[in-house]
Amino acid sequence: MSHSEVGQSPDEVFDVVDARDDVVGQEFRREIHRRGLLHRAIHIFWLRGDGQLCLQRRSYAKDNCPGLLSSSCAGHVDSGENYLRAAVRELHEELGVAVPPAALLEIDYAPWHADLGNEFVRSYLLRGDHPTELAEFEVDSLLWRTPAEVGSWAKAEPAVFATPLLHLFRRQDIRRALGLSA
Repeated sequence: MSHSEVGQSPDEVFDVVDARDDVVGQEFRREIHRRGLLHRAIHIFWLRGDGQLCLQRRSYAKDNCPGLLSSSCAGHVDSGENYLRAAVRELHEELGVAVPPAALLEIDYAPWHADLGNEFVRSYLLRGDHPTELAEFEVDSLLWRTPAEVGSWAKAEPAVFATPLLHLFRRQDIRRALGLSA
């Protein structure tokens, strides 16, 4: 099977980081996940012009949280890549949305946590209406709900949401950016 048919490639190489998010080496995706090594990822929260938040139903081919609802877009930071470049790349790869880096506003920097898959996560806000072309082996579908509806749904049925999204959705800076708290 090709990388696109399995939802991810075990041969991807990511930077391994220490507890301060400083790069200390590189390793294959499969080894990073198998050994629980610290690494980097991005999440994007996309608010349409009508205030609806995009949720991504992850592909059922994914090795992590298959079929669960996640942020609008999420992905690993490749070795040698910075967070913002990874966010622009992942948005284009997963959703077919091409934006300049300036279109993504950094709203949160989360320290590594087991609920985040041992990832340091920078989260970005994307606003506006953009056409999409989903990468079918990455993304099953998109759903649109208000941030308040997502918050209520996540409290009522947490099992339908990916653990990293539940973790990030509790972070104050993300809640503030989505209009959920002062």
